[in-house]
Amino acid sequence: MVINCADPRRLVEFWTRALEMHVLEDYGSYIQLGRPGSPVTLGLQRVPERRAGTNRVHVDLNGEPRVAAAQRLVELGATVLGEQGAPGLDHVWTVLTDPEGNEFCITG
Repeated sequence: MVINCADPRRLVEFWTRALEMHVLEDYGSYIQLGRPGSPVTLGLQRVPERRAGTNRVHVDLNGEPRVAAAQRLVELGATVLGEQGAPGLDHVWTVLTDPEGNEFCITG
């Protein structure tokens, strides 16, 4: 998965700490994050245009209690946009943005 952004270096610290990943490759305008031995990576790619509207694809994170995870990510620089739930289901998620405004969700 790749996140388009204005400044990949600005997002490196946030996403490496948020996902407990490391920089695998740094090409300046494209930085790839991951964990040694894992096939899962996250790219941060510089693009000239600003994000407009809702992300067409976004990251959903799960694995720790939702409220605690959201608070941890806010401390790293995320902003909470709100909470949402699926009608008729006992499932709630928190919608956040990274420091550049890219949306992602916390479930769990």
